[in-house]
Amino acid sequence: MGDSRIRAFGVLLGTAARLERLLGGAMERESGISHPMFEVLLHLAAAPEGVPMGDLSRDLVLTSGGATRLVDRMVAAGLVERCRSQSDKRVQLVTLTGEGERTLVAAARRHVRELDRHVSGTLSPAQAASMLDGLDRLGRHAREALPPLG
Repeated sequence: MGDSRIRAFGVLLGTAARLERLLGGAMERESGISHPMFEVLLHLAAAPEGVPMGDLSRDLVLTSGGATRLVDRMVAAGLVERCRSQSDKRVQLVTLTGEGERTLVAAARRHVRELDRHVSGTLSPAQAASMLDGLDRLGRHAREALPPLG
């Protein structure tokens, strides 16, 4: 099929998958954490008071079971802690540990080096800005249109 919209979407998915393999693999080798773990650590660093499990699941586009398994592995690794919310005992909050913060800082430094190598070194500043703008717009639309995962 010659529809350019189908081709564009295929290019988007293929590029994202290849970059995830390239950058995620480098993160695991160099930092010992997966890219999804890195994303959780970034989320938690922005919310020192903790993030409810449901919000992590929604924001990272994971099922509640997938988020629970990921956080369980991170608790076992000493990267995060889970506790009950003081205001609503039904809610579990996830917070960053000192080890999680150190791991995040080291992983972020390495990740930036890989991003410079594989993204910034490939695109001009104008292309990178345009890509970010377009992907941000698509991401906001998809977040609003997507029903919550179970």
